[in-house]
Amino acid sequence: MATMTEQAGDRAEDQQAEAVADQAAGKLEQVIAAQVRHYRTAAGLSSAELAARTGLSKAMISRVETATTSCSLTTLQRLADGLKVPVTALFRGADTDRDATFTKSGQGSLTVRSGTQHGHEYRVLGTLKGRTDALEPTLVTLTDASDVFPLFQHPGTEFIYMLSGRMVYGHGSYEYAMEAGDSLLLDGEGPHGPLELLDLPISFLAISAK
Repeated sequence: MATMTEQAGDRAEDQQAEAVADQAAGKLEQVIAAQVRHYRTAAGLSSAELAARTGLSKAMISRVETATTSCSLTTLQRLADGLKVPVTALFRGADTDRDATFTKSGQGSLTVRSGTQHGHEYRVLGTLKGRTDALEPTLVTLTDASDVFPLFQHPGTEFIYMLSGRMVYGHGSYEYAMEAGDSLLLDGEGPHGPLELLDLPISFLAISAK
């Protein structure tokens, strides 16, 4: 049977281990701490006000925001409710590996489409790997007043933003006179494309989303 001295020693070791565990904040605790602090200050709440909203103690709020405790699911739900954000918002930044594509001016993947051989250049500016819902930004440059104006149809939506030149752009039965600074958001299922090139060279961004 353990003596009182041994039991006291075990309790002291347990308390010390808990203290060390509390101090050694992991990455997830740091992320949650930063998000709770961010949303609390953005909402203009003090720690005491957030404590009152959530039913947690002010000391607990402090421990969460300093990443010196691991939150239970119940605590996370209370915090999210008190901050009026989804629980997932408190984990934002935990998975830091996010894809990005940087394309230098004049670079990008040249895509051959109908009309490319007629002075129409389509340069894809980047895509994200493995994303079925990703945007596809394309820089379109028209330099030749060709008689061939290909029309496109595809699922999803497309956003056109004119950079230079003037043209008439068609979508379904509608025609739009466009110049630098104009934009058009359209349903990709409707036939669309340049109908008339009025002032060359013409360049515009075509951003499609499935």
